[in-house]
Amino acid sequence: MPVFQYDPPERFVAGTVGQPGDRTFFLQASGEGRITSVVLEKAQVSALAERIEELLEEVRRRFGDQPGDTAPGSEEIDDGPLLQPIEEDFRVGTLALAWDADSARVIIEAQQVEEADDGTAPDEQVEVFAEDAPETRDVLRVHLTPAAARAFAGRAMKVVAAGRPNCPLCGQPLDPAGHICPRQNGYKPGGI
Repeated sequence: MPVFQYDPPERFVAGTVGQPGDRTFFLQASGEGRITSVVLEKAQVSALAERIEELLEEVRRRFGDQPGDTAPGSEEIDDGPLLQPIEEDFRVGTLALAWDADSARVIIEAQQVEEADDGTAPDEQVEVFAEDAPETRDVLRVHLTPAAARAFAGRAMKVVAAGRPNCPLCGQPLDPAGHICPRQNGYKPGGI
């Protein structure tokens, strides 16, 4: 089981490949001449960004401002594309998040999906950081300053929101090929 460790990374971002409605989501860490790209679900990216914000607010509430932290909204957002080549190192099954008080860093850990006996993946989840990852799975572990973690979360939420627009009536994503809205009950307004 390789552990891809970045302490700290030169760059750590969430990004996508593909068109809205058919996107593949990636976490990508780079540093020291290497790039690690892992695939995950849109819901995992969203949950990770939300949990990072919650963690940083809890740290600020309990311990006050941390060295290297910035006020929410004042961090610099990295809007650049994913670094090439984008090669999947593994698919993420479990995300873990922790605060290291000694180094004042947020630790994000992405563990490879655990295959079930029938070859399917079990439910993906975000959980509290576990000190020891299972020895049979690959792991991406990234240590971020509070400012870098806020910048990551901000970009991640933008990436998630950049998908297909929602229908104003039912809230479901609009497809480029059309949308049958259940709120219209089959009715399509037309010229009479």
